[in-house]
Amino acid sequence: ENVLLQRYSQTRRHHPLSEGESLIDSIRAEKKQLEDLKKAADNVIDTSRYNEHKLKSVIFDVEQKTKQMKLMTINVQSFGYKYGVPLDVDLLIDVRFLINPYFVPELKELDGESARIKKYILDHGETKTFLQKYLSLLDYLIPLYENEGKAYLTIGVGCTGGRHRSVTIARVIFEHINKKDKQIKITHRDIGR
Repeated sequence: ENVLLQRYSQTRRHHPLSEGESLIDSIRAEKKQLEDLKKAADNVIDTSRYNEHKLKSVIFDVEQKTKQMKLMTINVQSFGYKYGVPLDVDLLIDVRFLINPYFVPELKELDGESARIKKYILDHGETKTFLQKYLSLLDYLIPLYENEGKAYLTIGVGCTGGRHRSVTIARVIFEHINKKDKQIKITHRDIGR
């Protein structure tokens, strides 16, 4: 109360609740009105220790920490259908319709992280069309999940064995989302099988 009295005295402004009451009574009335709000608050800052410049800095720091806590963690996971669908997947895309390098003898033993496999899959017209549409859908959906307060979102990308197509497409999805300043990771569950 003393700090508020001093601040009002220095600024020579009227308290918004004064209506003929003393300044101390107005401050106490305001404090009572704000009790429920204070109880519901995630952060309460004692402003008595700060000048206006330091207070701006403190508020900015609290806001940044709150944003980081509220960031949704996105996991892009490739897998092979023949080993089962991961249980924790929120969004699932089956990419078995894409061209399959497994049937090209010189590509069969490589995985979807290799440049040759990526080129083979990503240069195909159907892949380009699919990625344009699917990435656009993700750009639409992810903010909606964030606004709902979802803490984790797992995007499953499946192909037959989990070595080629799903790995390449999962990497493209990861790189696309990662450009948007999101908290994201990628896992390839079946790449080594």
